[in-house]
Amino acid sequence: MSEDQLEKSCGQRRKQVDALQLGPRKRPSVTDPLVHYGRHFGRTVHALCNFQALLTNGILRMGELADTPEENFTAEERREHRIFQELLKSVAGLEERLMQGGDDEVDIVAELASILTKGASGARGDDTKSLKGSVLDWITPKGQNLVPPLARNVKIDRGFHHERTGALLCPAGIDWSNPETKTKLRSGEIIVTGDQWPLFLYADYRYDPEDPWNGLFQSALLVCAYKHVFTSPSSVDREPKATRSGNARIHGMTRVTLPSVAYIAMQVRFALTSSPVFSRTDTVTDSERFYNSILDVFEDPDEKQEVDNLVVWWNRQVFPSYSTAQRPLAKNSALARIREKRAQMKELVSVPDGGSGSA
Repeated sequence: MSEDQLEKSCGQRRKQVDALQLGPRKRPSVTDPLVHYGRHFGRTVHALCNFQALLTNGILRMGELADTPEENFTAEERREHRIFQELLKSVAGLEERLMQGGDDEVDIVAELASILTKGASGARGDDTKSLKGSVLDWITPKGQNLVPPLARNVKIDRGFHHERTGALLCPAGIDWSNPETKTKLRSGEIIVTGDQWPLFLYADYRYDPEDPWNGLFQSALLVCAYKHVFTSPSSVDREPKATRSGNARIHGMTRVTLPSVAYIAMQVRFALTSSPVFSRTDTVTDSERFYNSILDVFEDPDEKQEVDNLVVWWNRQVFPSYSTAQRPLAKNSALARIREKRAQMKELVSVPDGGSGSA
């Protein structure tokens, strides 16, 4: 190496960051707002959807298939399109970003889908992690301890291996107190699929085979988990207040959505199991079938009356200011006077001008 080259090389080495000096401040990374929307969408609209397929099929419906009659699509395709429309409504500017695709449409869809998936998966992972320990507090009877005790961060002893979690996970209609049944559930001889709903979904963990809707999705455990995720962990043990905080407040959420109830049920069920890692395709926990089976019932027209009553019940548990009735305005309030004056002005404008005739 020549002298000039050696000097140049040494100069380059001198420009390297000194290990004993504080390095340059790291520039804060800017998170795409779509991640934020993806988090809320996964919790409140659909937790396990394939965003790439959802966007691709949605674009087809808005473009090439726009004139196709609705009845030509299957029930599943119509449901998928409703979810796509919910996505467009909930994510500001998404439709414009999709429509500007042109030649790069495939790449744009893939990028948008990746960002939304990151948000939904991230939220699901955060909730799984935070519920893992908290669920033990809610299933422990007041003033007592779980016997044997369960670790907050290790799940291997949960599921049907433990008396408490086993009783809560036992499918409604199966007798957990029967020693033979208990043994078969623990050994896997009795396989529990996702559409066999567990007892913890019911108020007081009691199932009435003559009235299977009685208390369904109304357990205290579900309400605790819902508040933990949507209003704040600290709201679980406090009296509900009119103000909102946490994820509900961040996203302007003032009412419970049915998919969010299904999402919380899925999360609680997984928290009670012994499975260490959440996977939608896990055949042991069968979480995807469990989640979709709940959505199927919520969307069944034949169950509308029961489902509508359930929504009202949930809103009263989580959002105390929620009311199904329209409250009349106070007569002497400023708002009442504003409305009154506006009505008077509209009335004056709507009266045709008769004009003043000349004498």
